[in-house]
Amino acid sequence: MDSFMQAAIEEARQGLSEGGIPIGSVLVYKNRIIGRGHNRRVQQGSVVLHGEMDALENAGRQAAGVYQQSTIYTTLSPCPMCSGAILLYGIPSVVVGENRTFEGEEQLLRSHGVEVTVVQDEECISMMQDFIKTRPGLWNEDIGA
Repeated sequence: MDSFMQAAIEEARQGLSEGGIPIGSVLVYKNRIIGRGHNRRVQQGSVVLHGEMDALENAGRQAAGVYQQSTIYTTLSPCPMCSGAILLYGIPSVVVGENRTFEGEEQLLRSHGVEVTVVQDEECISMMQDFIKTRPGLWNEDIGA
């Protein structure tokens, strides 16, 4: 498995162990992780801290050129909010752990020239399926359903 996707999965596991939603993400620039994060909406009482948003926040302020040469890895297909941030900062590549449990705005990203690669990782799939089954209310809150 790709070491960057593995790092995103580790973030997802950490989020789950904290009582949150198991979605993790890492931002990679020049083959190095510059930001990592996981969905911390529950833990922080936040409306915006999805995994991708947390990874971007933890990367800190970067020059536009850094984002434009980065790849973001996420264990789950990006929602409209996270996809908007990817587009806003011009991140050209997204690697998605899985989109079977939730397909976010992949078509929107592609329509703006973003390369979206979906790997359908079995651990990502089973982690989300188990979470959705045991915490459907929290899951629906997270996706705005």
